[in-house]
Amino acid sequence: MAKAYRTSTGSRLVNGAFSVLVRFGLGKDYRYILTAPGRTTGLPRSCPVDVMDDGQQRWLVAPYGVTNWVRNARAAGQVTLRRAGRRETLRATEVPAADRVPVLRQYWREVPVTRKFFGTTPASSDELWATEAQRHPVFRLAATPDGQS
Repeated sequence: MAKAYRTSTGSRLVNGAFSVLVRFGLGKDYRYILTAPGRTTGLPRSCPVDVMDDGQQRWLVAPYGVTNWVRNARAAGQVTLRRAGRRETLRATEVPAADRVPVLRQYWREVPVTRKFFGTTPASSDELWATEAQRHPVFRLAATPDGQS
């Protein structure tokens, strides 16, 4: 059974530490600070996220399920990613659950710290991964129409 993610003082401290590392370009190169406008206030909301790259496409993965950053990205349709002084605004398009499996498999392999939030293993069938994909939103990232990226 996959573990449920709960926001706690500990998770806030860990996110804060990761945010500092990412701002200086330290840590895994797939880690970024995501900023999106809040759904109700419109104020910018930020948190660390992991972005997968398969060589042709970039993907934003929600290992903890539908969290506030997922809801904000859905509402805004675009996000800003920052890392080591570099900033890019990207269109974020949610991928249908049936198309998430390859991205989630890559994510599971590359980001071991979040494995406990998945009810799958590398040996799990595609059907089990497809069921798990219902719980983990994935967004395709692309340049915005104004050319920023």
